[in-house]
Amino acid sequence: MPVDKSQQRIRRMFGAIAPRYDRMNRLMTFGLDRLWRRRTVRSVQLEPDQPVLDVCCGTGDLTLAWRKCLGPGAVVIGSDFTQPMLVRAREKSGRRRGAASQPGDVVYLGADTLKLPFSDGRFQVVSVGFGIRNVGDTSGGLAEMVRVCRPGGYVIVLETSVPGLPIVGGLFRFYFNRVVPRIGRWLSPDPDAAYSYLPASTAEFPQGDAFAELMRDAGLDGVRMQPLTLGSVTLYVGRKPHDNAGLG
Repeated sequence: MPVDKSQQRIRRMFGAIAPRYDRMNRLMTFGLDRLWRRRTVRSVQLEPDQPVLDVCCGTGDLTLAWRKCLGPGAVVIGSDFTQPMLVRAREKSGRRRGAASQPGDVVYLGADTLKLPFSDGRFQVVSVGFGIRNVGDTSGGLAEMVRVCRPGGYVIVLETSVPGLPIVGGLFRFYFNRVVPRIGRWLSPDPDAAYSYLPASTAEFPQGDAFAELMRDAGLDGVRMQPLTLGSVTLYVGRKPHDNAGLG
């Protein structure tokens, strides 16, 4: 039976775990999630004065990584449709700044990735970290990301995956299916079993060449994949062709 990715469930589930979301990520990944985000923001050459959009931003870790990489004066927007996650993201951004938002700081807004409130071709990079798997229509989410990406810009996806090596894959499945849900229930009890949803949604999500093909179908060229940490995470990067200015 397909995993329930209805908007109501996703909002309720991630809203419930928002207060302990960052702590759980550190424990579940042994702190490697920070390394994965650093690799993500260094995967393309950036223009310091051009804006970046991070969709399904959650508590804003990848959004802040883009901001740090770009430096002062950069425009970085994080969007998510789960308000408790955005509350945490804004609190975190404020603590790291030590002051109220200034021009060029990160801006967070509520938005559905399937209906992004931006004009065509606005951003040099449109990214999503561990979030496209939760969008009810994967192809629709990618199409919107491509639409708001400028011609010549990049769409970047960081997502969980199952290692291809049999022994490593077996260990990964045991950890992901048995250990992670137990840790999740201990740290962050919720009615929708968010950390059981995580391995279930990963198992049915297209990975590797299959996901790369979805990116090409959405209109991206030069799609490349980079498995990280023995393939437990994959970084996908695609470029929007210059002749796709009217895509979407």
